[in-house]
Amino acid sequence: MTLDNKPFYSGGCQCGAVRFHIEGALESASICHCRMCQKAFGSFYAPLASIGEAKLTWTRDEPKRFQSSNHVSRGFCSECGTPLTYEAPDGVGLAIGAFDNPEEVVPLVQWGIEKKLSYVDGLANLPGKETEHDPKSIEFVRTMVSYQHPDHDTDNN
Repeated sequence: MTLDNKPFYSGGCQCGAVRFHIEGALESASICHCRMCQKAFGSFYAPLASIGEAKLTWTRDEPKRFQSSNHVSRGFCSECGTPLTYEAPDGVGLAIGAFDNPEEVVPLVQWGIEKKLSYVDGLANLPGKETEHDPKSIEFVRTMVSYQHPDHDTDNN
């Protein structure tokens, strides 16, 4: 929270070239299954949080934008490709995974369910294992050095 008791969020891309701050309550959070969102995120769906009337400030560079339709542009980091925004006439949505604390931004509705992939609802039923329990990747994970930006602001990339 900020001093005036407004919620405060921050986030950015995986390389740290683009960072944002939001002051104020988010309007809503959702996931969209439409084909455009699947392609824009390279994933099963797009998890997005609408900023509504909250104040969005780009604190380190801004996303590059791709006009994905006559109504929507999508912002992404031009350095690492991280999807960041969905920008339409009715407002801006930010990728939930780009928030420093994505656990705080809970989707409340699904859109575009006519394009939902048939297996998405069953994903939670798949067997789950922690990364270090995969015998084929123990050495790989043990020696991995992450170059991703940390989940907080820094003085430089």
